[in-house]
Amino acid sequence: MARAKPNYVDWFRMVRFARDEDGALSIFSLFMFFMILMAGGVGVDLMMNEMKRTKLQHTLDRAVLAAADLDQTLEPTAVVNDYFAKAGMGNYLQSVDVDTGLNFKEVSATAETVTDTIFMNLLGINSLSAPASGTAEERIGNVEISMVLDISGSMGWNNKIANLRNAGQTFVNTVIKPETEDLISISIVPYTAQVNAGPLIYDKLNVNHKHNYSHCLEWNSGEFDDTEIDLSRTWEQGQHFESSSNYPGTIQNPGCPKRSYERITSFSQNASALNSQISSLRARANTSIHLGMKWGTAMLDPTFRPIVSQLIAEGEVDSEFSGRPADYTDPETLKTIILMTDGQNVTTRRIKEWAYNASNEYYHWSRYPLWYYLNNYVPSYQHSNFYFTKYTPSQGDTYLDQTCDAAKAAGIVVWSIGFETGEHGSDVMEQCASSPAHFFEVEGSEIVDAFQSIARQINQLRLIQ
Repeated sequence: MARAKPNYVDWFRMVRFARDEDGALSIFSLFMFFMILMAGGVGVDLMMNEMKRTKLQHTLDRAVLAAADLDQTLEPTAVVNDYFAKAGMGNYLQSVDVDTGLNFKEVSATAETVTDTIFMNLLGINSLSAPASGTAEERIGNVEISMVLDISGSMGWNNKIANLRNAGQTFVNTVIKPETEDLISISIVPYTAQVNAGPLIYDKLNVNHKHNYSHCLEWNSGEFDDTEIDLSRTWEQGQHFESSSNYPGTIQNPGCPKRSYERITSFSQNASALNSQISSLRARANTSIHLGMKWGTAMLDPTFRPIVSQLIAEGEVDSEFSGRPADYTDPETLKTIILMTDGQNVTTRRIKEWAYNASNEYYHWSRYPLWYYLNNYVPSYQHSNFYFTKYTPSQGDTYLDQTCDAAKAAGIVVWSIGFETGEHGSDVMEQCASSPAHFFEVEGSEIVDAFQSIARQINQLRLIQ
């Protein structure tokens, strides 16, 4: 039998095929391309999901903020549902929880949407969830407010006193509402060249009493660098006289304002009474901003608390305000001052003691304006013997700066309003404020907007989660 011969050609081809590496790179390239495509696809899926989540979260944040507003008259759940419906996300809202109380409203919500994947489903992941949640709260804690209002003579120009009345009443009506009952107290401190503490405060201090015309008190120069009121010392009663050259008769524009609506009002929540007082304010004498600020600050200091306790016992302050002014460390109490002026500190004078130390002299100066009397009855070279300068403008600015610094250091929030002031007056007021954002420089009816803005910011609306 013939023996078969090996097919050397086929064998050679098989060996060459086994050794041939052509085409291996193409397979690897295809694999890498697929992996890159999947990585990019995963990124696209994740990006699309994050875009939906971000939109969902923004919608939820806006919804709960609007629903938690204490001024919101609609039901909180309805407000949240409406926001989601208008955003085309009504089906994504899962829950709305509402918690309300006398002085707060808290709204929480959760939502979730699902993104169908385009590329990740090749890996077995068919969808991605995009959850969102948030809580908004508006809370009104205990608030102690001092409104320190300039009623100096220049307020009688350019309709300024009328604009102040409107602004002050707007503030009161914005802050004092049924839901803030027993939580917010307002003290009003009108000031000109002096501040009339009124008989209710005056009678609770140890005063060297001289007359019954008015109830102003003299602060010592060393008392402006703190927030306190010293109830143990003896106070000098402020003089009752008018600096003008008006004709004699019962003086109408004394440095110490004498009318009942020009007295300090302490810790009130009676909107009607507060508005009545503000609507009665009239432009009077000179400007001593530092005296107004000192009184406004002292009334927020815990050292003033014994006076408030006595006013409560007398039925002059609501018993719910027992314990006010609260300690500065009380986390539930906000203390704030609104200081307003239309000018700047000016020179203020007092009559020398030799001419103001007996009942007949008190009566004399209640009938004769100082400059009228001096110009008509006293030789000019003797004029300076009758009066002295109590505060120069620069001294007033220094004392104001000291009191503002003391108030801010104690944690009192200081808002200041420069109402058609000059450059110097604006600089001084801005320096007094807690920050540049707490200072308002306004003209005309803009003062209403300033007071309203301050009122709304007292109720701080915030996202807490």
